[in-house]
Amino acid sequence: MIGKASRRSWLVWFTAALVYLLSVFHRTSFGVAGLAAADRFGVGAAALGTFTVLQVGVYAAMQIPTGVLVDRYGPRKVLVAALLFLGLGQILLALAHSYGLGLLARGVLGFGDALTFVSVLRLVAAHFPGRQYSVVTSFTTALGYVGNLAATVPLTFLLAGPGWLPTFLGAGLLTALYAGFVAARVKDTPSGQVAKAAPVDRRRLGREIRSAWRVPGTRLGFWVHFSTMFAPNVLTLLWGVPFLVEGQGLTAASASALLTVFVFGSMIGGPVVGALIGARPGLRMPLVGGYLGGAALVWALLLGWPGSIPVAVLVPCFAFLSLGGPASMIAFALARDYNPLRRVGTATGVVNVGGFVATTVTALAVGVLLQVTGGNFRLALLAVVVVLALGTFRMLVWWRRARAELFAAQARGEQVPVQVRRRLWDVPEHRELPVAA
Repeated sequence: MIGKASRRSWLVWFTAALVYLLSVFHRTSFGVAGLAAADRFGVGAAALGTFTVLQVGVYAAMQIPTGVLVDRYGPRKVLVAALLFLGLGQILLALAHSYGLGLLARGVLGFGDALTFVSVLRLVAAHFPGRQYSVVTSFTTALGYVGNLAATVPLTFLLAGPGWLPTFLGAGLLTALYAGFVAARVKDTPSGQVAKAAPVDRRRLGREIRSAWRVPGTRLGFWVHFSTMFAPNVLTLLWGVPFLVEGQGLTAASASALLTVFVFGSMIGGPVVGALIGARPGLRMPLVGGYLGGAALVWALLLGWPGSIPVAVLVPCFAFLSLGGPASMIAFALARDYNPLRRVGTATGVVNVGGFVATTVTALAVGVLLQVTGGNFRLALLAVVVVLALGTFRMLVWWRRARAELFAAQARGEQVPVQVRRRLWDVPEHRELPVAA
């Protein structure tokens, strides 16, 4: 069990969290570069949407392998690899003049992005005690949103000034160079012990993934992440600006400015939620339930509003939806608490798949519905409501099963935490709980 985090652990975290900041910058950079990309590659809106779907799809597909890699090789090595792939992807994009090479570049970048967050969370789990895990995780996500901000107005000015090649080439080279600093400064554990890479055994890897997946708390975390973070992603990565411009009649500049509500809402909400659940872990699931209920009401208001929606209504609605990112961090706390430390990376990867699968499916569904309905955003965005309902239902199923397993363990005479006896939801750090039958 970890005691008080040292100053060195905080420095390790900050060094690794800057990698996450860079990954978010690269991930969201295409948001303001879309029009320039359309001119550079000579493509339309549908082809531009493919960039985002490909990138998010690669990210989602790599989450479980990333968790396995982190558990096997250690987070430091995986973070170094992440930076090299991020830098390579951005350099390829800077040099690309064809649509195919541009897609390859974003795919490589998505691969590097996928290696980042799970690695940082694994470092947090190793360097900080359980009571600080949620708080430090929330600080990590808040720092990531600084990268999101850098990919808006500052990147817009750079593209308008130095231009496409210098901007993306410089970003790629700086990212790759930072890999050397991470390799020198980041330690996998407070003692500096390095993970030993054993030969890859596919059967054993499969067993590790199945073991993580069979834990009810992991499955609960998956559906919490699935339900909470996909809607803000769908709006900020792809469909937010088209909805506001074509569906609500706003200018492109106003729409982009309005989407910064998601950034600031998440930056403020993340540390608040993290501190709250760190101090009172029993509030995790009530907070998730409150967010999902509120999100359902927000979407009912947005899609049911007659005529154009006033900005005075859009701002608080977007501010509430932005809390989906902070709420999704609860899923990682569940993965950490319901799994032993040796399997936390794999479990975190499993959980992290949830939100990005939901994002990819919903983004594609909205695009198809827009085409079928002739651009009717009210009907197309009903896809968000359907996915939200599905995720909420499955989350409730696994919340019930996770609680049932804990109470069954108590009935068998096994040691069960005080929180469970008080009918709350949490468990001690790194305690492996009974798996689902």
